[in-house]
Amino acid sequence: MTANLNPYLNFVDDAHEAMQHYQRVFGGELTRSSFAEFGMAEEGSPDADKTMHAQLVTDLGWVLMASDTPAHMLDQPRGTAAHAVSLSGGPEDAETLHRYWDGLADGGQVQEQLAVAPWGDEFGMVTDRFGVQWMVNIAGSGQPSQDGEG
Repeated sequence: MTANLNPYLNFVDDAHEAMQHYQRVFGGELTRSSFAEFGMAEEGSPDADKTMHAQLVTDLGWVLMASDTPAHMLDQPRGTAAHAVSLSGGPEDAETLHRYWDGLADGGQVQEQLAVAPWGDEFGMVTDRFGVQWMVNIAGSGQPSQDGEG
């Protein structure tokens, strides 16, 4: 039996828009249900059209899920952990991971450009336009330099 770890992202009001963006980046099939559709909010309420659950099954079979936080839960204490998702693969995945990087960086803020790191892998960090932090690592795709520069 194989276990899978699937990221579940929480947003305030833009889970649907974020998941549509991730569908453009990763491909696949997106499903979404609102709080009203599940009977958890009345039509016309602030939460009615918010995403209660969205799921993207990507072309590679990854599963990414998300929801919006209902208004009555916004003032509850939250942890300090930021959303962080790591994508990794080997040289055979480089083209795909570069395409994902480009899509995630579009409208986002790059903390570390995707480039050959001192350890020889390509590595980069970006916060996408929805505030989700992504790390991309392409193992063994480059050669470490002698001076530690990537």
